[in-house]
Amino acid sequence: MEELFQEIESIERTFIMIKPDGVQRGLIGKIIQRFEEKNLKLLNIKMILSSANLMMQHYKHLQNRDFFDSYIKYMTSGPVILMIWEGVNAVKIGRLIIGPTFPEDALPKMIRGNYSIYVRRGVIHASDSIEASNEEIKL
Repeated sequence: MEELFQEIESIERTFIMIKPDGVQRGLIGKIIQRFEEKNLKLLNIKMILSSANLMMQHYKHLQNRDFFDSYIKYMTSGPVILMIWEGVNAVKIGRLIIGPTFPEDALPKMIRGNYSIYVRRGVIHASDSIEASNEEIKL
């Protein structure tokens, strides 16, 4: 019985975003399938054409980087898919499914290993912590 309560306590929500290149390349279904196969539950999904203001808030941790302006331009260049997934250790599992930030470090079974070529066109974003997930879901 104690194991059951431990599992329930580890149920989390994570924020996943398919970036404009992933949407444009028709990868939405393939990406969703990966999360479903790991027994995560899709709670919410929305397609939007994001404003620069929203993306600037989302990526505020990058605002002092030399690529920030061009990255915001890319992130507002087409629709993005916003998703909230829930499950046991959802944040960690989400990060494992998508792979490392740099596609050259990602294994072929990971989303970035399969579909991403260049770090600034990373196909997908996933929250990297429970705190970040909570903030990103609110945003």
